[in-house]
Amino acid sequence: MNDMTAVNNLGTATAPDTVRLERLLPGPVERVWDYLVDPDKRSRWFAGGSLEPRKGGKSVLLFDHDKLSDESYPADYAGFKGKSFTGTVLVYDPPRALGYTFEDGGSEVLFELAPKGKDTLLVVTHRKIANRSGMVSYSSGWDTHVGILADLLAGQKPRGFWSTHRTLQKEYEKRIAA
Repeated sequence: MNDMTAVNNLGTATAPDTVRLERLLPGPVERVWDYLVDPDKRSRWFAGGSLEPRKGGKSVLLFDHDKLSDESYPADYAGFKGKSFTGTVLVYDPPRALGYTFEDGGSEVLFELAPKGKDTLLVVTHRKIANRSGMVSYSSGWDTHVGILADLLAGQKPRGFWSTHRTLQKEYEKRIAA
């Protein structure tokens, strides 16, 4: 998928504090599920860290965007390198749904998986986002991360994280209401 395909298939703000992103990913649900829960696989498209496989369990997300693509952290994001979020698992229903909180004040992300023929529909819903700036940031971030996941599942070299993120951030800035 190229950058224009990503731009033409943006996530949507379903409420003032909620963004929803839907993507059809190559491969069966079980394979995509592994990329959500296996720390090594998850670190290649989003963030590493631990996840207790039960409702009420602890989740720790460790961010190292150097693992996501060949692009280095830009200076204005250097402070995010090595950042971690600790949260609580809200939903653990393999291989259909996984949800947890973020440490950022209580926002919540839910991943839902459904088979679509030989592929998987992934729906990411991020709720309780504090403000418009967060909506833009999470929207462009999820869109970029899920694009890299799609690349990995398709056996392709992952797109550049930072260049894709910047392009999508500009698009979401235009589309998310002030």
